[in-house]
Amino acid sequence: MNFTEARYLMRSDLHRYARKSDIFTLVKVFLTTPGYRYSFFMRLCHYLKSKTITRYSIFPFIWLMYRHYMIKYGIIIPYETKIDSGFYIGYWGGIVVTHLAKIGKNCNISPNVNIGRANRGKRKGYPTIGDNVYLAPGAKIVGNVKIGNNVAIGANCVVVDDVPDNAVVVGVPGKVISYKGSEGYINNTNY
Repeated sequence: MNFTEARYLMRSDLHRYARKSDIFTLVKVFLTTPGYRYSFFMRLCHYLKSKTITRYSIFPFIWLMYRHYMIKYGIIIPYETKIDSGFYIGYWGGIVVTHLAKIGKNCNISPNVNIGRANRGKRKGYPTIGDNVYLAPGAKIVGNVKIGNNVAIGANCVVVDDVPDNAVVVGVPGKVISYKGSEGYINNTNY
């Protein structure tokens, strides 16, 4: 990851929170929004670890801040996780994401969401989440599951099968109840 890519990811995340990405907005949102603060340090760790010079100089200090916020906010999203632009953590607490999951653009993630791997069975592996996906509080996505674009996953839903584009999924196990998708849940995507 180069500096331009890292900056773009941080600015796109910021835009999802505040509809703009100037320096004053950065300071305000960084100081007042735990979800953005966490994603900022997560993105920064990913960038600094990829460079030889910063890996042994600045990275350890930034990593300590990242770990501090991981514990403080109850969010465990490894900085190595492949997360595209416009990542939004609505509220914090109880969020766990496996490091090999792939998350697309403009994903909204809510408290107590778990995105994890399956160690056995036909769905052994890691989830892949498409663009413009809304994950409601308590949603669980387990195993080698493909979540399509513009999907809304309901509260406390357990997803163990693939989900097509524009679906609304609820229940345990998750079942598609409509094809209205995530429209209205995903905002500020014009960064």
